[in-house]
Amino acid sequence: MLTALSISNYALIQSLQVDFTDGLSIITGETGAGKSILLGALGLVMGNRADLSNLKRTDKKCIIEATFSVENYALRDFFEDQDLDYEEETILRREILPSGKSRAFVNDTPVKLQVLNALKAQLMDVHSQNTTAQLSETNYQFKIIDALANNHTLLEEYSVVLLRYKKKQKELEDLQKDQKRSQQEYAYNTHLYNELSEASFREGEQEELEKTLEKLNNIEVIKIALAESIALANEEQVGIQSSLISLCAALQKIASYSSEYEAFFRRIESLKIELDDVVYELEKANEDVDFNPSEIESFNDRLQYLYDLQKKHGVTSIAELSKIQRVLEDKINQVDNASEMLAKKGQEILHVREKLDDLANQIHQNRKRVIPELTNQLQAVLSELGMENARFQIGLEKIKSFTNNGSDQLSFLFSANKGVGFDALKKVASGGEMSRIMLGVKLILSKYLKLPTIIFDEIDTGVSGEISNKIAEVMNEMGNFMQVITITHLPQIAAKGSHHYKVYKKDVAGATNTYLKKLSSEERIAEVAEILGGKQMSSSAMEHAKELLKL
Repeated sequence: MLTALSISNYALIQSLQVDFTDGLSIITGETGAGKSILLGALGLVMGNRADLSNLKRTDKKCIIEATFSVENYALRDFFEDQDLDYEEETILRREILPSGKSRAFVNDTPVKLQVLNALKAQLMDVHSQNTTAQLSETNYQFKIIDALANNHTLLEEYSVVLLRYKKKQKELEDLQKDQKRSQQEYAYNTHLYNELSEASFREGEQEELEKTLEKLNNIEVIKIALAESIALANEEQVGIQSSLISLCAALQKIASYSSEYEAFFRRIESLKIELDDVVYELEKANEDVDFNPSEIESFNDRLQYLYDLQKKHGVTSIAELSKIQRVLEDKINQVDNASEMLAKKGQEILHVREKLDDLANQIHQNRKRVIPELTNQLQAVLSELGMENARFQIGLEKIKSFTNNGSDQLSFLFSANKGVGFDALKKVASGGEMSRIMLGVKLILSKYLKLPTIIFDEIDTGVSGEISNKIAEVMNEMGNFMQVITITHLPQIAAKGSHHYKVYKKDVAGATNTYLKKLSSEERIAEVAEILGGKQMSSSAMEHAKELLKL
């Protein structure tokens, strides 16, 4: 529900603030006073395109703010998806800068215009004689029936299952394509797989071979280094072992004199034991090092074979070769187990289809049940609106395919006069009739759905006084279920609202400005009287206005 609107520096509006409430609100004003400007400002704050022509003064920015009470519209998930702060009193703001750029905000968080447009569908429905085309759209007609049928929960579940069904079908199509491709490549894939299997490579083998070859290719350097190390340790005169033996003997002589000397002796003794062990292992390593050309050749051949396999498959490691081997195995299995895999996927699709069929049948039965009720309600409300002979013929047939809203085909036919056959709405209903039908539909929907604020923009144009009374009564009834704002030129409708606002122009300091004010009871009498008889209000016009307002 729209609770407040603030506009500054927009078109003829210098500054304007107005509060709105629930029920039926009326907006009146002379032609050209600026009612369309209000709608334009609301359109901008809901995401319409903007340019510099919207600015009253091109050296200042234009700011439009609209406050909505959103607690009844189940928008928490939307706000969370858009990473926005959810507030029950949500403020939408649009700024147009002198540079021509514009900015949009929701609760002070910058957003793209797409977010405002998405919110618009949830918060506001602006309706004029030019926007009745949706009545002829099948999806909108389904929306009307499903509101009465209370199909909302079923349709949500149906949408989830339909998505799963389409996904399973796509998986089957992809599997069939993959199997067809795999069949064509079966022999080649089998050859590649067998080649990799016969290679019998293992994880880490390449690294081990590379290290081993590096060792074998540097055998002379290794032999020399080991021999030098052993010589330095074993040299009788100046070898490390001889020196440690002498050092141990010297310290052993004084070890008994103090714990400190004994500790020195023990540490040197440990070094000697460790060195003896290292020398032993060096000698053993030296014996094991042997130059074997055939062994080097064998390792080189194996490593080159692994390199060749990697080059062939465009990879650089054994891990990647293993992955390719698994992929090839899957492709071969797709052919070997084709019938089994297709049968399994077919069963999955059948299971989902059965669930989808069940939901579609429930939706169909609910729709079928409420069609007579909808037909009667539509014809009753249109009779109130002066279309006593209006008749609807709503056909519902089950179809084999699954659409986005079930498995039904809907025909929504209309006849405005007795003796005239039924045909599609857009072919037989006039503009005025379409407006009244839309009004009737909105009234019915308002009883079943939490509809957004609806703004009727002079849909009463060309309507007689008697019919305008009926239209006003319907709008007033709608106001019991939702917020209705009506822009009108008819006194019968202007007198029906719970709240009345007037749009007017005024010249201030050589500039024309548009204003909007909420009327008091006395001001309202004068406004309705002016609509009835012009600016020169007669006493009879004033009395008529009071009668219409029931004052």
